[in-house]
Amino acid sequence: MDYGLLVDVAFCSFIVLVTATDITIWIISAFLAVGIGWSKYAKWKTRDKLVRDLAAMDPERREKLLSRMSPDLAMEARQELMRRFHIS
Repeated sequence: MDYGLLVDVAFCSFIVLVTATDITIWIISAFLAVGIGWSKYAKWKTRDKLVRDLAAMDPERREKLLSRMSPDLAMEARQELMRRFHIS
């Protein structure tokens, strides 16, 4: 039996196995990256819409709505209103 041929076949099957595993890991990583990116984009888009809606409201209604929000989100919305629309 030719051991050189057996070693070559074993080495080639090892390379194919490693390559398939690497490709699988890269595909899973790409899906995770796209999912995380999409989630961050959706969060930004929602916050942007909220700030635009708050800017369009009358001041009394805006303050009433901001007072009902969580403190962190309300502070972030107020900062964004001030930065983008110069509304306090």
